Amino acid sequence: MTEIDRRHPLRHSREDVETAEGLPSTPQTRSPAYRLAFADEDFLCRDDLRPVRLQLELLKPTLLMDEAQIDSTVVLFGGARVPRPEDRDQARTETLRDLSSQYEEARRFAHLVTERSLATSGGRENVVVTGGGPGVMEAGNRGAAEAGGRSIGLNIVLPHEQAPNPYVTPELAFNFHYFAVRKMHFLVRAAAVCVFPGGFGTLDELFETLTLIQTGRMERVPVLLFGETFWRSIVNWDALLDAGTIGQDDLDLFRFVETAEDALAAMDGWHLPRTRRASL
Repeated sequence: MTEIDRRHPLRHSREDVETAEGLPSTPQTRSPAYRLAFADEDFLCRDDLRPVRLQLELLKPTLLMDEAQIDSTVVLFGGARVPRPEDRDQARTETLRDLSSQYEEARRFAHLVTERSLATSGGRENVVVTGGGPGVMEAGNRGAAEAGGRSIGLNIVLPHEQAPNPYVTPELAFNFHYFAVRKMHFLVRAAAVCVFPGGFGTLDELFETLTLIQTGRMERVPVLLFGETFWRSIVNWDALLDAGTIGQDDLDLFRFVETAEDALAAMDGWHLPRTRRASL
């Protein structure tokens, strides 16, 4: 029998799961209706149970990160297709080959952030969190691991490309079905958000972050875009301003940086420092 954590005098749900598994096989016990509801995967995957699944995806990482004493995070967003420097010649475009330098910058940045976290908070504050996949995500988790610290991976089930990289701290490797809940977990502990070059997913994460800050739904934490040339070629910020669809103040919600050291200096000098954890 699985060891039971006795926090109350009532019978533990795990005991009933194990008891039910050992019942005689009869037409009644084999019926799906007889399964314990919380141990019935087919039942939990019904469309009607979507609100429960959303709640579970919100609750599980929250509880486990609280138990791991993760007080705040530094978020690294970036493309899964950005190659390691040693693999740059295999990249399918010249731009991706050039972006291999961003892999190394993300790795260095995560290393420096983690070293500082270990020295100042014992690894509880400013823990690196990525999407847990390849490319820039791998670089972030790798840099943290090489610094001797923990890092978080918020993976998601996709038909291709996304699987946990080997540098995520295993007990902080999470998997999601819902993009929306995953993005909430990226930001709820964020002390800073650092965005490296990427594709649709990275753009989605960047603009959701900026929207939440712009509308007052999230604190004004540092939002740092690595690689000004890339970002100015992808987004015509001035055209948005000229069109009047954003204001001048909105361009102050983020800053461009080029190196890990630039990013640390921007975080340290951010004029509106983070003072409390964001709320769900």
